[in-house]
Amino acid sequence: MRSVLKSMLAAGIVWTGWLIGGQAIAKDLTIAVITHGQASDPFWSTVKEGATQAGKDAKVNVVYRSPETFDVVAMSQLIDAAVNQAPDGIVVSNPDPDALGPSIRKAVAAGIPVISINSGADAAARLGIALHVGQDELSAGRIIGARLKREGFKHALCVNPEVGNVALDQRCQGLQEGLQGGVVTVLPVSTDPAETRAKVSAALTRNPAIDVVLGLSTGFAGEPAVQAIEAAGLSGKVKVATFDLSPTFLKEVAKGKALFAIDQQPFLQGYLPVSLLAIKARYGRLPTGNVATGPSFVTQRDAERILAAEGKAAH
Repeated sequence: MRSVLKSMLAAGIVWTGWLIGGQAIAKDLTIAVITHGQASDPFWSTVKEGATQAGKDAKVNVVYRSPETFDVVAMSQLIDAAVNQAPDGIVVSNPDPDALGPSIRKAVAAGIPVISINSGADAAARLGIALHVGQDELSAGRIIGARLKREGFKHALCVNPEVGNVALDQRCQGLQEGLQGGVVTVLPVSTDPAETRAKVSAALTRNPAIDVVLGLSTGFAGEPAVQAIEAAGLSGKVKVATFDLSPTFLKEVAKGKALFAIDQQPFLQGYLPVSLLAIKARYGRLPTGNVATGPSFVTQRDAERILAAEGKAAH
């Protein structure tokens, strides 16, 4: 028996439960990443950076695709095209499970493992998605609402730059539930910062009871909201918080002009699923549950520390 085992080891064909010889490792692997976010959004550029770095570290090919604008029809077509290429895994954000579900199910039916990121956590199991990497959006909204209530805020403006994105709807819903007795007004905007500034300004003029603005995206909602409030001379009266980070918004938090940002670690949302799918392709293993990357609050002290660290890294 020992001689047989020794021969198998020498030949590199031992089944360990994780690996069959060197064949799986030697194979060139391709992971497709399809998201709904645009490269102009600092959040999604960081997701892409994470996915790209994971590809380098895991030595797999990463093909990253996204629509030019928020468009679930175009996104479903990108998923279908990826399925036709038969990659070793697919990473997909899922802002509209009903619209994207058929394309995701095609991938699963074709035997392609799928991991969702950022949005669609509650739909993962029913669509056959292996696991989700990101934050639970409804819970995140509740946590923020509860914090704002503790700090004495009563009327929040929830600025949504991607109407139709279920995850963003859940954030506003959670905000309302967490604010408990407070009022939440949802303001639909676009990904045009100038339009968002104008709409936030108009909303504050219409309703002077608004005492806090929550942006659902830092570049398309949080930053323009700060600018609108400053232009209206309301910096001391109306506060701003936002989902996700950007250097510009962090500076506003550090200066005390914004309350906080919510970090859900976009780099990890890009990096982890690519790494996990590479492990799945090579060793047949995945975690048995979702991976939470947020939410975490970035307050004034945190912002100052992050900006200082970035300044040191730049020199």
